[in-house]
Amino acid sequence: MESLSGKLAVVTGGTRGIGRAIAERLLGEGAAVAICGRSNQSVETALGALQPLGRVIGIAADVTQPDQVSAFFAAVDGEFGGLDILVNNAGQGVFGKVADLTLDQWRSNIELNLNGPFYCSREALARFRKRGGGFIVNISSLAGKNPFSGGAGYNASKFGLNGFSEAMMLDHRYENVRVATIMPGSVDTGFSGGPSDRSGDTSWMIAPEDVAEAVAMVLRMPARTMVSRIEMRPAQPRK
Repeated sequence: MESLSGKLAVVTGGTRGIGRAIAERLLGEGAAVAICGRSNQSVETALGALQPLGRVIGIAADVTQPDQVSAFFAAVDGEFGGLDILVNNAGQGVFGKVADLTLDQWRSNIELNLNGPFYCSREALARFRKRGGGFIVNISSLAGKNPFSGGAGYNASKFGLNGFSEAMMLDHRYENVRVATIMPGSVDTGFSGGPSDRSGDTSWMIAPEDVAEAVAMVLRMPARTMVSRIEMRPAQPRK
């Protein structure tokens, strides 16, 4: 297995939930990590917890805005001088039946869950070319293969992300770029509006740390091997 010590990583949406757990895990593996979140307050709060764990920086950036994405990656260049790993984690779900979705609700799913990873991946790939390769991990969802009523906007964004991920892998695999997609089911986070019941005991759900474990595993695979997709489910969901 490869070591992540000394690797330079970006985790979008790294201030809370799954992204925060991934940042913690990568820091624990010896990587330097840059996180972004939408507000200065959320970034500063996360940095307060992450800085004792290793070398970490944080920038307020909305990944749905290409200019903010460019500025974020430029800041990473200034601090780290390169990039080895991108984890596209920032995401959200806005749910409702098709006839009831507003245009803004539809766009919010597509912009954050699909366009954001595209904007960030373009920035990362340009930097990977200078370093001779790199790794992109996209945090998708089982909703990217299993539609459900009320999930049209979210389903479309995650189906799209899965297709984008596989096409990007085919585009760049011979440039020493590996691409992995992690597809968790119900995760015990503050993800709002989702189809899973988060009332009462949520111990049956996947923990954010479990997703972080899967990310670390695919990143540490020998260079000859690429784990391109992982599906994750609660072992014993509610009946």
